[in-house]
Amino acid sequence: MWEYAIFIIAYLLGAIPFAYWAGRYKGMDVRKHGSGNIGTTNAFRLLGAKLGVLVLLGDALKGALAAYLGYRFFGPWGGIIAGLLAMAGHSWNPFFGFKPSGKGVASGFGIILVLMPKITVIAIVLFVLVVFLTRYVSVGSVLAALTVGILVFLFNEPMAYKVFAVIAVSGVVIRHRTNIQRVLKGTENKFNLKR
Repeated sequence: MWEYAIFIIAYLLGAIPFAYWAGRYKGMDVRKHGSGNIGTTNAFRLLGAKLGVLVLLGDALKGALAAYLGYRFFGPWGGIIAGLLAMAGHSWNPFFGFKPSGKGVASGFGIILVLMPKITVIAIVLFVLVVFLTRYVSVGSVLAALTVGILVFLFNEPMAYKVFAVIAVSGVVIRHRTNIQRVLKGTENKFNLKR
């Protein structure tokens, strides 16, 4: 029975606030600046590339570790459930009153990296290309997520992964709806690494 504690661990892994800690290291509360999120993009914008990369790696790692533990003990469905719990822990962080705190893209990347590595490579290439051409991280994130959702069905991945794709992709798109509205209006902040 103890192995079911993995799902609690997965949720708490997702809640590890790497961006918040990185901000505190720089004497800043990232929740009070930029987008107010404790996610990777806000960390890049506020803290610069070096700390941003560390936050990206940390956020991806917690998703990857959660998915790995779930998969190891319970197979594909366990990996997906643990991964979704990690994304939930990141997006509605219990340490910050369960307020919307991140959009789960980096954590989701870690999850699919463990469970669907081939699809991950395609999604990463598309994300980098879109961000390079448009400088909109939100557009890259949404298009990469939609690509994952499509490829999961085209590659006929296990049903667990298809369910994950529908839930996670829907979540990413919904959480980015205000970003997309700003892109259409031309008011969305563009991404740069000058800092």
